[in-house]
Amino acid sequence: MNTTSRAQRIAEALLKVKAVKLQPDAPFTWASGWKSPIYCDNRVTLSYPEVRSLIKTELAAAIREEFGQPEVIAGVATGAIAQGALVADLLGLPFVYVRPAAKDHGMGNQIEGELPPASRVLVIEDLISTGGSSLKAVEALRRAGSEVLGMVAVYTHGFPQAEEAFAAAGLRLVTLSHYDAVIAQALATGYISPEDEALLKEWRKAPDQWTGRP
Repeated sequence: MNTTSRAQRIAEALLKVKAVKLQPDAPFTWASGWKSPIYCDNRVTLSYPEVRSLIKTELAAAIREEFGQPEVIAGVATGAIAQGALVADLLGLPFVYVRPAAKDHGMGNQIEGELPPASRVLVIEDLISTGGSSLKAVEALRRAGSEVLGMVAVYTHGFPQAEEAFAAAGLRLVTLSHYDAVIAQALATGYISPEDEALLKEWRKAPDQWTGRP
């Protein structure tokens, strides 16, 4: 599939089920403390079979197109566990998931599931913000001796710091959709106004400094 049409189709689906919400006049507060006119929770898509199937199919297609045939699919906990398992099932591949840190009890695992030595692993993520938590999962897989082929995510805000972090880690990132596609779709459907579009574009330039509409 053409990457532009894929991005638009996924953006439309995310907005339809309110996995992505835009509130320029009532900003959200992220865990980081940042004020944001956008909030993305792709776990919502799991409740809608048609959208769930679309995302699963497009993730699998992107893997085949961009990375060939991995040996293992890994999901980043917790948001991408379900998506990763769905994709692994569709591709007929083993699945593991990676915690943010090793457990402090039991077996002390950070990687859950059977990961054969020197496996060629493709990582699934639901959302790319700054990229920090996603790349911690990659580091864990590499420490375990895996060859990480790359990462495929459902959506990215497209922050420059994330692009820089992935480049520094030597990891290729492919996403089904992105911030620009979501904003374009929201504008086309009347969800936001041209004035909102300008504000949303300003936010992404410096999200850590944004305080809302002037």
